[in-house]
Amino acid sequence: MANKDAPFGLRPVGELGSEVQTGGTSKYLITSGDSTAIYKGDLVKLESTGYITASGNGDAVVAIGVFNGCFYNDPTTQKPTWKNYYPGSITPTVGKIEAFVYDDPNKLFLIQGNGIIAQSSVGRNADIVYAAGSTINGQSKTEMNSTTASAGATAQLRIIRISEDPSNSDIAATDANWVVRINEHQYYADVIGV
Repeated sequence: MANKDAPFGLRPVGELGSEVQTGGTSKYLITSGDSTAIYKGDLVKLESTGYITASGNGDAVVAIGVFNGCFYNDPTTQKPTWKNYYPGSITPTVGKIEAFVYDDPNKLFLIQGNGIIAQSSVGRNADIVYAAGSTINGQSKTEMNSTTASAGATAQLRIIRISEDPSNSDIAATDANWVVRINEHQYYADVIGV
């Protein structure tokens, strides 16, 4: 049965060891005027400035977590604004751009593979394939890179298991969904991710 090709970035689905899934996020800041769009479900990294930005394909910098929306005062209307994504180039005249990030290093996420990933890749690492998300609903379109999944080298994500979603769990076909953990995580690394 074919899997449904509908990438959505990284979606939280639980914790390692079946711990309680709280859905909690931590607050970080985005640099005022940063031109890089960040979509719900995108990996984000901490810059040397102390602000976050999107993490790209195979980024050598460790991730701080997964983006889950932002809050800022709209510079045109001066109204408090919540968005599922940061559209880029926002410069509030009042306040800061607050980003909410799933930053627990034990959090598990669901992500779609961009090709066929074998069962033998469980326990191995893979990078992401970044794609700009939707400006309509703010959802990421990032996928897991199937060509890096079997290499076993250091990469952004650790493959935990196949999804239990019957619409996207056929490992013999492209676009299966996989449960992963952030492998190169800021809070697992010995050095700052910048």
